[in-house]
This record gives sequence, C-alpha cells and structure tokens, in this order.
Amino acid sequence: MSKFKKKRGKSVPAISTASLPDIIFILLFFFMVVTVMKDADLKVDVVVPEATELVKLEKKSLVSYLYIGKPKEKYQNVAGNAPRLQLNDQFAEIGDIPLFLEKEREKVLEALRPLMFASLRGDRDVTMGIVQDVKTELRKNGQLKVNYSARLRANEL
Repeated sequence: MSKFKKKRGKSVPAISTASLPDIIFILLFFFMVVTVMKDADLKVDVVVPEATELVKLEKKSLVSYLYIGKPKEKYQNVAGNAPRLQLNDQFAEIGDIPLFLEKEREKVLEALRPLMFASLRGDRDVTMGIVQDVKTELRKNGQLKVNYSARLRANEL
C-alpha cells in the first residue's frame, strides 16, 4: 500500500485578482501624468490663413501663443467688434505684451529661454495694422523669434 495517492480530476486554480487594484491605480496615475490640459479658452474667432510651405514646431513647450481676431459673439458686448489681442485667457492691449513675455519666460529654464518662440495666431480677415503693432512690441522686448500659424492648403494635400 502506498502513502501517496494520485488525485484524479485536478482542477485549475482561480486567477488571483489581488493585484488588480494596483494595476488600475498605476494606469490611472499614468494617464493623469501624460494628459495635456488645454492652454487657453479662446475668446476670439481665429481662422488661420492657408499656406503652401509649413514647418512644424518641435518643442511646443517653448512656444507662447498670441491670438488676434474678432471677439466671439458672447464677448462682443464687453470687447466690441474690432479685432482684439488675446494673451492666455484674457483680452489684452499691446502694452500688456512685455508682462506676458516675462511670465512665459519664467516658466522655462534659463538655458532654454533663447529658444523660445512667439506664435501669432491671427484670423485671416484681420488687417495687418494690429499684427504689425504686435510684432513691433515683441521686437522691442527681445522676442525676435516669431512664428505665424497657418494651415496647409487643401489642394496641397
């Protein structure tokens, strides 16, 4: 007689779900870290002009956006119908650009500050007067790298 008996009809053990909450929290944390939040709520209508030659900017963290366009319907009673400048989430005047640039430069490491761009996102129907005023103010404040945002022409695709 033997001491050990063979078990017949051995069943497969159940899958352990003990680590499932850990995996869920790791995924949640990962998506919270890599998600990019929207930078600015546009208060002006901007339909960028079309262009044939475009270059994509590499480091978007080094780009400061300046929006120029007519205020949206819900802001026209406050801001009027004339084209306006928007910096971050606020309507601004040309004189507010130096403070805006200084705040944007503070967000970036000192070694990367010479690589910063100012990107003008102007509506295609805006006159060049306000765009030229913005460019002049940028130049006065040492922001010499200026980019014009545009979209590729449909027939070039």
